[in-house]
Amino acid sequence: MKYPKRATPNASQITSQRGDHQGHTSQPITSADAWKDKSAIVSKAANLAKLPALFISHGAPTLAIEQSATTSALARIGQNLPKPRAIVIMSAHWQSAKLEISSNPQPKTWHDFSGFAPELYELQYPAAGQPALAESLAHQLTARGIRCSINPMRACDHGVWAPLIHLYPQADIPIVQISLPQHYDSVACYQLGAQLARLREEQILIIGSGSITHNLQALRWQAGSIDTAAKSFKDWLLQNIKTDIPTALDWQQYPNYKHVHPSDEHLLPLFFALGAGQRVSVVHQSMAHHSLGMDIYRFD
Repeated sequence: MKYPKRATPNASQITSQRGDHQGHTSQPITSADAWKDKSAIVSKAANLAKLPALFISHGAPTLAIEQSATTSALARIGQNLPKPRAIVIMSAHWQSAKLEISSNPQPKTWHDFSGFAPELYELQYPAAGQPALAESLAHQLTARGIRCSINPMRACDHGVWAPLIHLYPQADIPIVQISLPQHYDSVACYQLGAQLARLREEQILIIGSGSITHNLQALRWQAGSIDTAAKSFKDWLLQNIKTDIPTALDWQQYPNYKHVHPSDEHLLPLFFALGAGQRVSVVHQSMAHHSLGMDIYRFD
């Protein structure tokens, strides 16, 4: 797929060949219907700066019990941002046949992995859900021709709780998780993020949780080395996010991209966050276990 160069696209300018985006309305998506006192949202938002969107490379599940430069960066974000009313997050670990939004009022902490230290399975992240917000978002997206449904049973996978345990350790911010449909590409994820961008003005934090590079076959647990192919890819992609978003969306033009992303699910949440913010700044950059990029980006 090819896109025009040196243009900054938005949801109305780009159409996905594989997404569900069949139409849109002129009214932006809002969180107001999720709270009884809608005026409180307006007054609070007027007094606080707009929240950014974030892309978080969550790495291995062991991130949850690590103390590293990555976890320190996550803690600083949580300390420095105004406290969100809610978090809307897309994780690479919830792939679905169609777009789903979690409306579980008390999502369980799902240890969706095996073979790790026992202490990892003891961790709990008891953040509440926000069913009213989930239902409101599903209704508004459906009105725009984006087929979706609510899922009242979804638990929080480690793509959600492993980074949030550092970002907001008190687990006191409601979470609404959004699935990654299997037929979505970078453009569809970008468009979905753009549809939800208004939520940032209403003190809702939008997060894409994945990995800037993710080739588990190249992973070396104890290595201090860096996969140069992975680093070159993430440097190329970040530069294009800064200067040429259409080229970034066409990331599969990168030579030998399958060495860095044999499958695309860990990269696509980046484009969800990008659609909600566009102007990127780097919060953190590093590599872990040889091949896993641990970058964190902020989009305003």
